[in-house]
Amino acid sequence: MQKSQRLIQLIMMINARKSFTVRELADEFGLSSRTITRDLQELSELGVPIYSIQGRGGGYKLLQERLLPPISFSEGEAIAIFFACQSLNYFSSLPFGEGAGSALHKFYHYLPADVREQIDRLKNRVMIYSPHRQMSRDVLQTLLQAIMIRSVATIEYRSGSGISKRDIQPIGLYASSGYWYCPAYCFVREEVRQFRADRILSATLNERFPCREDIEQQTLLNVPEKDHLEQILLLLELTEKGVWLLESETRFAPFIQRSEAGSGTAAISIAAEDIPFYAERIWQLGEDAKITGPAEAVAYMKQKIEAMQLLY
Repeated sequence: MQKSQRLIQLIMMINARKSFTVRELADEFGLSSRTITRDLQELSELGVPIYSIQGRGGGYKLLQERLLPPISFSEGEAIAIFFACQSLNYFSSLPFGEGAGSALHKFYHYLPADVREQIDRLKNRVMIYSPHRQMSRDVLQTLLQAIMIRSVATIEYRSGSGISKRDIQPIGLYASSGYWYCPAYCFVREEVRQFRADRILSATLNERFPCREDIEQQTLLNVPEKDHLEQILLLLELTEKGVWLLESETRFAPFIQRSEAGSGTAAISIAAEDIPFYAERIWQLGEDAKITGPAEAVAYMKQKIEAMQLLY
């Protein structure tokens, strides 16, 4: 077996075991302990996160982040993956830490020269923009980790009523209009709530707090609706441009009724407590969208208009 093949098989084997001894690997490959030791040293220099365990019963162990074996991609797949990763650059914060940027750098570096040239020609010509929103990368990483290891997270959350401490069981993470959102079961409110990541001041894992199995079964596709809360009908009148702007948003698009002239209307059932959230989005559309009901939502918009008039 060629050395390169042996090193690849060695990576796959230690990925599967995570902890091992030189003797075990030597017996597996039919090689001397000295050869295996040299191979492990070479893998370590290449970036495989191996460290030795001293003392009786020691050996080698793999750090939490394992190294994946090589994967072959077609040129089309390589270009698609590159730009999918690059699109994340327009988010101010990501729950992946430096992982996305590091992976993109490695991926680009090892592409064939002609494929790199094709990608270079597309740079700054293919972009997926996202509004820049400032939020904590550490918070996002903690929420993501809580989902992966089935853990409760303890957070400090800033809302309109002040700062409170919550124990939550995250259901998922998603981005919309540059913001990251985390639907989660709140053990304080005893219901599923929507938490905006930029309002989470701190987040720590709380593995001592038992997770609820029924919440663990939920995903972003079946987050429980707020049926137990008071529901109201948000009524909108939209210009042609307003229809175009809202058709890309999943909260609004299914409810838009377009007229032959291109303008439209929408009637959306929402929880009464969510009026500020929806009204703020409609406010951003200016004269291209008008709230016609309920009265509470219209009053909210009038207050914003009066506050704006005081500035000018």
